Amino acid sequence: MVSFHSAIVKFILAIGLEFSKPQLKHTLNFMHGIILTDGSKTVSQIRRVTHEPRDLSCMTRFLNESPWCPNRATRRRIQFMVDKIKKKRAKQGDTRPIVFYIIDDTQSKRDRSTTKMEGLDEHFSHSDGKTVWSHCVVTAHLVNDEYSFAWDFRSYFRESYCEEHGLTFKSKNDLAIELIRDYESPTDEQVYVLVDSWYTSKKLIDACASQGYHVIGGLRVNRKIYPAGIGIKISKFASEFMQTSDTRSVTARDHTYKMYTYEGKLSDIENAKVLLSWENEFDSSKSPFCILCTDCSLDIVTILSYYDVRWHIETGYRFFKDLLGFDQYQLLSRKGIERYWCIQFLTYNFLEHQRQEWKQPGIPITIGDVVRRMRKDYLGQIVVYAYEQAIAEKPIAEVLKQLKLTA
Repeated sequence: MVSFHSAIVKFILAIGLEFSKPQLKHTLNFMHGIILTDGSKTVSQIRRVTHEPRDLSCMTRFLNESPWCPNRATRRRIQFMVDKIKKKRAKQGDTRPIVFYIIDDTQSKRDRSTTKMEGLDEHFSHSDGKTVWSHCVVTAHLVNDEYSFAWDFRSYFRESYCEEHGLTFKSKNDLAIELIRDYESPTDEQVYVLVDSWYTSKKLIDACASQGYHVIGGLRVNRKIYPAGIGIKISKFASEFMQTSDTRSVTARDHTYKMYTYEGKLSDIENAKVLLSWENEFDSSKSPFCILCTDCSLDIVTILSYYDVRWHIETGYRFFKDLLGFDQYQLLSRKGIERYWCIQFLTYNFLEHQRQEWKQPGIPITIGDVVRRMRKDYLGQIVVYAYEQAIAEKPIAEVLKQLKLTA
């Protein structure tokens, strides 16, 4: 019969999840199915694609009831990734590596008629520009050299939901700080935490400083700066006191920007660099896009290039949702949903690991390319299996039944 892809099996065994044999098989089934399924990735579709002979309820019980700890599985996965990064650094002789730890949040949208699924609420979606009926997840993504790993996640629940269900309320900034503190950085690393303007709070910046990390993030124009010691909102400073001669042209990634650099105190931060930017030309009638950087030793081009790394997490969300079905679950319990996400992160890390294994000098390869190659490999297995059954003169009806196909 067609088997699991050997690369997935090696990856899972290398991590050492300490699962029972049935739990390992379910994990392999889910990972294999998530990668192979084209279209909706519900549990029933995953079961169909992987030709799992056991009842659908066995797979749902694995997510909802089986005695395994997703936190321990996550720790094992992260440790495996850390070891991979360390080995590559040692091989390259990198003595002061730069790590980008990116924080953001995303929504798994649902139709408003869906009411029995636990954890659903009204959450603001940046991409939609409005509140949507969804689950909300705050996630961390790590980029180091050529590696780009989806790292960890926390479910976000609104305060009213927490009160109703007896949960301790944590804001998105609180969850982001949890993720930052949970990252155990070696002393030789220089860590830059990359965020958008929703997360550049004093509390988060102080939490990063206590860990020895710098923050580079978007900044809202209603924040105060203190040029010449006088407090003023960025929006007012830009519209009323700036001229074109105060800016300089900077080119980054084939785009030209007019930039103004402020270094000094903010209303709630002792010292930082703030970049005010306009694309192509300065216009006092338009609000600038602002970037805050707590590492004042960096120049403008470096700050822009570092901040640009933040898009790895956006690309990661696209892969999660378009390729892996991160938001296509049809599970009702919060426990089952979060375990499904745990397997999603496991799958993403496997694909990134395999991307590094399969890449060749001068030939770019994406996670999407890895998925497509694995699907071709699997199709080849099916062809070989069908050929072998034909040689053995097995009835076609029996082969179709084994493959869960019809003719």
